[in-house]
Amino acid sequence: MMMNYMGKNGAILAGFALVTTSLIAITFAGTKERIQFEKEKQLLTVLNELVAEDQHTNDLHLDCIIVNNESSLGSSNDQRIFRARQNEESIAAVIETTAPNGYSGEIKMVVAVNFEGVSLGARVVEHKETPGLGDKVDLRVSDWILSFANVPFDGENDKRWKVKKDGGQFDQFTGATITPRAVVNAVKNALVYYAANKEMIFDTPSNCIDSLPNEAKGDE
Repeated sequence: MMMNYMGKNGAILAGFALVTTSLIAITFAGTKERIQFEKEKQLLTVLNELVAEDQHTNDLHLDCIIVNNESSLGSSNDQRIFRARQNEESIAAVIETTAPNGYSGEIKMVVAVNFEGVSLGARVVEHKETPGLGDKVDLRVSDWILSFANVPFDGENDKRWKVKKDGGQFDQFTGATITPRAVVNAVKNALVYYAANKEMIFDTPSNCIDSLPNEAKGDE
């Protein structure tokens, strides 16, 4: 009798655990999809900030290639490059890149560069930097990231592309030099990559899957 009772309770507990685990898995899957949706929605906004819609005639988010270069772009994962064109003329590229050595880990970014290699700007799209210190790389916290707008670049040995503490032109944060240094280096590396791969970047056929949400695109 006692064994039957224990067996019955065990079955109930096992069933409860199974249902709970299933609910957690379903919730996680739904949350993960929503988080990705919001990231892609934010990316579309950032693309339009860095390369204004009136500066290109193509669909920037669709004219896209996948690349992988950990040494230049900071991650072993695939990254995307979005191309802006005026009719048949190449205008600019927006490169996904990663600063792998932020104070609190990876800092995911996009860097815009015009056809001639001038930095049009950069944005941090994901980070875990310390609030009140390293998080100043985020445009929602400070305008520091705007320092990369319309900045000339003269190759890998351009000494201006450092924080001021290292002899360059970009401000660091009081008490937090590691984060801005990491971001400056990541932007510079993306520009070096662009200069070395310019022809490939604009001539490779688009091969990205359109993952940007339709409701975020608006009227096209």
